[in-house]
Amino acid sequence: MRDISVIIINYNTATYTLDCIQSVIDHTDVNINYDIVVVDNNSRLDDYQILKQNFPKADNISLQRSVINTGFGGGNMFGTQFANAKYLLFLNNDAFLQNDCLSILYQFMEKHPKVGVSTAQNFDQNGQHVVSFDHDKGIRKLIFGRSFLEKNFSTTFPKRKKEYTEPVTVNYVNGAFMFFRSDVFAEVGGFDTNIFLYFEEMDICYRMRKIGFDSVLLPTAKITHYQGASTGTSKPISKEGLISYFYVIKKNSPYWKYLFIRIYYCLTFLIKPKKWFMLPLVLKGTHLSESLKQQQKIVFEND
Repeated sequence: MRDISVIIINYNTATYTLDCIQSVIDHTDVNINYDIVVVDNNSRLDDYQILKQNFPKADNISLQRSVINTGFGGGNMFGTQFANAKYLLFLNNDAFLQNDCLSILYQFMEKHPKVGVSTAQNFDQNGQHVVSFDHDKGIRKLIFGRSFLEKNFSTTFPKRKKEYTEPVTVNYVNGAFMFFRSDVFAEVGGFDTNIFLYFEEMDICYRMRKIGFDSVLLPTAKITHYQGASTGTSKPISKEGLISYFYVIKKNSPYWKYLFIRIYYCLTFLIKPKKWFMLPLVLKGTHLSESLKQQQKIVFEND
């Protein structure tokens, strides 16, 4: 068994993936026994060929290709079957290590057995600090907003935009860098593969919290995260985020809470013309059948 398995998903962004792999190699102490598992989530064949042809040749780095795009959670769960380590790092391919994050987080987790997942402090491509965690998106957050909660209930809702110097316990960590204790990840069942994109972090960190494990930002570990490079933005992506959010709320909360939030969104979307394209989705109930996951098709390497 290795100390750490790093799992990276590639989807039509091979150059980012290659740079991400190199950042792990360049910044990780040679005394850490780690491997890297790259999952190509059924990228276009031209992108996959770029990745395959330039892939590092090393015993501890492997490339696996899925015949269908299974999304964030599904792609990472596919990658876990090739991992055998005490810790699992799920690393976005648009996130690059600035320092020896693996050693820093490994040592921290070894000393703090009730931490189920930790993350590094995030900076954008311009070196500016960006948020590394978030608060559960429940009724209080929707009604009062982040600023009010962070100002008046700072213990429960620590400031997201603050650049920290000490570890801080949070609701859930950024999905770009999630360093899990493998046995805890397994105990909660890993990522929910019903979710195609977004809110996987809120879901799994909530499930870990229910069995007594914390989510923590460790600011001495630092990464550069190119914001949105791996997914981009579009109306279908915005809809997908809403579908995932409502699924997680309905799954983990009392039904009355789900109904309240659904009504809240109906009313707020009515007064926001830019959001009208999502109103039918909320009225119908944001069912998983509307997810982009249902539109994915099997494509073999030689197609």
